[in-house]
Amino acid sequence: MMQGKLLLLLFIAAAAAAAAEEDLLQNADFESPPLNVTANSTTPFVLLTQTNTIPGWTFNGTVQYVTAGPNMSLPGNGHAIQLGTDGKINQTFRANGTAMDYVLTFSLAAGGENCSTSTTVNVSVPGRSSLVALEQRYGSEEWESHACYLGRWGANSGPINLNLRSQPSETDPNITCGPVVDTFILKAIGMPVEIQDNLLINGGFEVGPAFVTNSTEGILLEEEIDFTQSALQQWSVMGIVKYIDSKHFLVPQGNAAIEIVSGDISGVRTTVALKKGSTYNLEFVMGDTNNSCTGNFIVGAQGGPSAQNFTLQSNGMGTTQKFSMVFKADSNPTPISFTSFTQGQTKDFAFCGPVIDDVVLRAASCGLKSAVKSGVLFSCIVFIVSALNILG
Repeated sequence: MMQGKLLLLLFIAAAAAAAAEEDLLQNADFESPPLNVTANSTTPFVLLTQTNTIPGWTFNGTVQYVTAGPNMSLPGNGHAIQLGTDGKINQTFRANGTAMDYVLTFSLAAGGENCSTSTTVNVSVPGRSSLVALEQRYGSEEWESHACYLGRWGANSGPINLNLRSQPSETDPNITCGPVVDTFILKAIGMPVEIQDNLLINGGFEVGPAFVTNSTEGILLEEEIDFTQSALQQWSVMGIVKYIDSKHFLVPQGNAAIEIVSGDISGVRTTVALKKGSTYNLEFVMGDTNNSCTGNFIVGAQGGPSAQNFTLQSNGMGTTQKFSMVFKADSNPTPISFTSFTQGQTKDFAFCGPVIDDVVLRAASCGLKSAVKSGVLFSCIVFIVSALNILG
């Protein structure tokens, strides 16, 4: 038990050393207002112009500076940016140090009265773009936090141009409608770190996007089939999963876990180099987030050619249970995945699902050796106790 906790602490320390949140973006929370606008302005929307720009950012099209009014709550300290249907903002940053993966976290909400809630933002950097959609199904707040993978760069990569633009829908002809964005956090993540006694990298989901400090809803991760370009290191995403922290949710182990929220055919997947014909043991913890998420959760675990369903009856009060399965590898690399077949709801009617954490993959012989050692130790103890009784 102590050894397991020590390994976990070492992994968390290694993950912290491998990931850093840096001030690579200027005015990332838009707290520095445009020219001629005071920080305590009560005007809800201020149209940006070429003579009324936002510090740190350039823009095109219809872009408005938003201040917290009586009918709008903002995730940061009271200021944000609304992108009109033709609006775009961008900023150039430089990567620091050796080659690292960069993941962007930001907050998203629908903007304006009488506007459609069909809100999508296109996040792009040279060579890559991602569509991030407002879901409004997986939390009780107006705001959602999302994350997406940007790319891998080093100090010699040169300037990188980050663009965000509104992805308009046909239901919003009004040019002043559009998404509201805020609280950008750019996180640099180092190379994957292996830990002792686990063949999986990031099996505890400790390495992922940065959490928004004052958000209680976790971070939504969109579908990404390539685990090398995922915001969750080493795991591809099917459907939508929520990245959750131990500060606001029940996390079985460590600081972070995933909640599979979008129901059928959603979850996470990775691959690992294993020896064909050898037998392995896959362990994981399933639970709920302790936020009134109830349901009869069914998760399908796959290890190589073997698949098995596991069920947890959740009462929404922090139930957790450890499961395991044994499989024989028939390919190299070998797929490992967790897929949810069910969905629950919280008392606020937000869709939710099973939490997965502490995924450990070991060669089955290791478990056998441990069992043999434990059996030998137990036999020795019994022998010693019996001998002492005889002598007594």
